[in-house]
Amino acid sequence: MPVPTMADVARRAGVSAKTVSNVLAGYPYIRESTRARVLAAVDELGYELNVTARNFRSGRTGVIGLAVPELGQPYFGELADEILAAARRRDLRVVVDPTGFTREGELAALREPRRRLVDGLIFSPATLVQADADLLDGLGYPLVLLGEQMFSDKVDHVTMHNVDGARAATDLLLDAGRRRIAAIGMLHAPTAGSATLRFRGYREALEARGIAVDDRLLGWADEGWHRGNGARAMAAVLDSGVEVDGVVAFNDALALGAMYELQVRGRSIPQDVGVVGFDDIEDARYSTPALTTVDPGRRDVAEVAVGLLDRRLADVARGVVGGAPVLHVADMRLVERGSTPARP
Repeated sequence: MPVPTMADVARRAGVSAKTVSNVLAGYPYIRESTRARVLAAVDELGYELNVTARNFRSGRTGVIGLAVPELGQPYFGELADEILAAARRRDLRVVVDPTGFTREGELAALREPRRRLVDGLIFSPATLVQADADLLDGLGYPLVLLGEQMFSDKVDHVTMHNVDGARAATDLLLDAGRRRIAAIGMLHAPTAGSATLRFRGYREALEARGIAVDDRLLGWADEGWHRGNGARAMAAVLDSGVEVDGVVAFNDALALGAMYELQVRGRSIPQDVGVVGFDDIEDARYSTPALTTVDPGRRDVAEVAVGLLDRRLADVARGVVGGAPVLHVADMRLVERGSTPARP
């Protein structure tokens, strides 16, 4: 069977070969529908970008690093899988470095490319904050930053619609007539990144309907966004005696834990309490009932991050220095399933 070419992908997707090249390079200014058609054609044809010869000529190792807080949290595990797949399409290998949600681990990850045969790094910090942004200056290798903990005008950055996603999740419950909506996943840390932004979306949705935030409906999860902490946060809200008819959880693992606690206590989902998560992890499809959630564009995050890093590495090989850093915000969508009432 002949090996598929970029031209084959272009014909299958109904676009030009240049558009295929731009998608695989992570060029951000492409319609999401076009990007999706190209990536679907890549998968259907099994196309792989052969850059072995280019790597030999340029002195690149063909290995990139990925630093994420942990792989045990489903979002990061599935993000790593997407990044590995995007890298394989470019004949790149990935060294994954779980940093353990520690400052020490994240600082070590930033040092790693200097000591190992890694060409560049995709970095998702959880403990480094905006005051640490100067650590990204003068690294000596290309870096793509993920998430919301810190921003820098010196490096490419891929992020998501945290505020809009949480607002859409809250609006869905409000549209269903729910008014006592808990927020599960609050953090006391003053620079809590996604938690702060998702709470803002939740608060803005309530305030737009003239509803004040009730502190009794805030479920805290300072020990991490895992199922057990979601169940404990939900229990604390229910134990306060406050009436609850909806839940917006700041990730799907928290939502699944909250659903467990609600059902143990005899609350019916979604009849008594509607529940919305965030991340659209695989487990969300198979909970009982299936979890309504925000899909933050994880595949888009992975594809663009790898493409941007690959493009920067190619620039370095050609002796091209600089170029305006790219900020890419992945598209999000609300995936409605059985854990929320059907729309009127």
